[in-house]
Amino acid sequence: MRKTLFILFSLLLTASLFTQAQTVKQLDAQAFDTKLKATKGPILLDVRTSAEYGSGHITGAIELDYYAKDFKARANKLVKTKPVFVYCASGVRSNAAVGVLKDLGFKEIYDLRGGIRSWAQSGKAIIK
Repeated sequence: MRKTLFILFSLLLTASLFTQAQTVKQLDAQAFDTKLKATKGPILLDVRTSAEYGSGHITGAIELDYYAKDFKARANKLVKTKPVFVYCASGVRSNAAVGVLKDLGFKEIYDLRGGIRSWAQSGKAIIK
């Protein structure tokens, strides 16, 4: 009986892991831009502060300050089945934000390596 329960538990755990499979990729500015443009209905998150966001951001980005007390609650309201593209100033906060998004159950997450600085250095547009 124990062996049967163990096998059943193992199968259920394995099935659960497969249904919760997640994709997390860190992309350079060119690959991030290409993937963003090719994705239908993406969510683009700027996890910098309001002041940083106001100084310039990527077109279509939603401001969601990683340091805000309600970051997790606000992120949890987003559609978890949509691909999420995340960036910050240099890549540190976005990497931390990716961890939170994974824990919240987001399935497809892309992180801009080097943040908006690498975006700007690549000659990509920033709007104010």
